[in-house]
Amino acid sequence: MAEEEYRKPVLGVIGGSGVYDIDGLENARWHTVNSPFGTPSDQLLFGTLDGLDMVFLPRHGRGHPLPPSAINYRANIDALKRAGVTEILSVSAVGSLHESLPPGTFVIVDQFIDRTIAREKSFFGTGLVAHVGMAHPVSAWVGDRVENALAELEIPYKRGGTYLAMEGPQFSTLAESNLYRQWGCHVIGMTNMPEAKLAREAEMAYCTVAMVTDFDCWHPEHDHVTVEAIVKVLLDNADKARSLVKAMPARLKDRPYPLPDGSHTALDNAIITHPDKRDPALVKALSAVAGRVLG
Repeated sequence: MAEEEYRKPVLGVIGGSGVYDIDGLENARWHTVNSPFGTPSDQLLFGTLDGLDMVFLPRHGRGHPLPPSAINYRANIDALKRAGVTEILSVSAVGSLHESLPPGTFVIVDQFIDRTIAREKSFFGTGLVAHVGMAHPVSAWVGDRVENALAELEIPYKRGGTYLAMEGPQFSTLAESNLYRQWGCHVIGMTNMPEAKLAREAEMAYCTVAMVTDFDCWHPEHDHVTVEAIVKVLLDNADKARSLVKAMPARLKDRPYPLPDGSHTALDNAIITHPDKRDPALVKALSAVAGRVLG
């Protein structure tokens, strides 16, 4: 993709549990986007909202057939990149690790701890080595716009927080939950890693909005929460997430390129392998993800 095309913002929305589509899209159509990294979770939903081009991907597939560990995160991010996406709003259901974050709270995450163990975590590898900085894994610029929208919509939120990504599909043991609290984590989920790492490698500005459905098992009242209550919160959160998405176009139209937070230029000094030693097949596979720097 030419640099001039990157200047036009295209918002990708990755929908988590309960968020399987975006209502209000104009000229909405589902398309299959093929990836050299395998099969994405589903087709991509293309459309426009208030003049902004948008692309939606249901993370678990429509109807939620995919558990967290079976999601092809590389194919998902690569497909979004091929679809022209420049910014990603990731919405995810999470458990709370902090008393001050009750169900219904949205957390604009700024840090992650990755405890997943069974997932491909990089587009790069033997034949084309790259080391991408992850000290600041999300886009502060997009986070500012999300915070502004949540405040205007009067949705309870916290700006900043650490997301503990666990493998799953089982939930935490009590000992694990207490350990993660000691580490200073705020929410726990199963899907935002390696998603955030891959989005960084693909030079897309990534922002996680973690939607609290319940307290994790550390909380003394955890065992008294019913499934029905959790599902109600999840559906309420999904409705709020749709309202957030509808509020984003007006806040992204003035997006500068490249963003000052470095999201669009993460590969500038990341590739280590000498051009003469690069694997042609991997270079070809990375035509979307790293095409800006590979030529």
